[in-house]
Amino acid sequence: MRKVDILSVDVHAQRFDDAVEQLFAWSQQPQKRYVCTCPVYTLMMANEMPLARRAILNADMVTADGMPLVWVQRRYGETYAERCSGPNLMRALYQKTAGTPVRHYLWGGQVGVPESLAHNLEQRYGDVNIVGKHSPPFEPVGTPPNPDYIDMINAAEPDIVWVGLGSPKQDIWMHDYRPHLNAPLLIGVGAAFDFISGRKTQAPQWMQESGLEWSYRLFQEPRRLAVRYLKYNTLFVWRLLSED
Repeated sequence: MRKVDILSVDVHAQRFDDAVEQLFAWSQQPQKRYVCTCPVYTLMMANEMPLARRAILNADMVTADGMPLVWVQRRYGETYAERCSGPNLMRALYQKTAGTPVRHYLWGGQVGVPESLAHNLEQRYGDVNIVGKHSPPFEPVGTPPNPDYIDMINAAEPDIVWVGLGSPKQDIWMHDYRPHLNAPLLIGVGAAFDFISGRKTQAPQWMQESGLEWSYRLFQEPRRLAVRYLKYNTLFVWRLLSED
């Protein structure tokens, strides 16, 4: 993996299949690691929120979860770079680990979402080993680790903990919980919980590949996502042009 500095955040440039292979390997190793899937909004939060910046800069992998970041990586010479989004990484890793001993834990989503997510993953990929699922109550960003949550997750002995709390909350959560959890790998996947559970629909593939997924999501949830996309996408472009 090579890193590309985008607005003072190192984002790994990699092929999608290589990222999947690396994550699968890490899930089988004793070292403790965590992975941030990083769209434009997360990158901009790393430039505004000290807790988010600390979490993302200390991650073992920061994927380009959005075509704008991939385009920047390619512009800087990493022509092989591909988008590694949370939902697609989740699907690929479940497919790869089906029929293996790899143990998965689902942490996040609204009430009922982890259960629907687990059901859909089992229906689609068959013999996947989901050892736990939990929808935690709302907590402010940066709330200290909860000993009960730590015990709950460690008791299930997962290899991969999938964290769906939304960014940058999930990134900060992984940074803070990482020393206390025994699972080799934590992966923050944001909206993957909603998409794969069926709670929300994902943009068509052509919109994802053309960098227009944000417009699809904005149309679905204009009140919640207007500031995220209209403000921060514009600010991202302006800052890139200013650096040039």
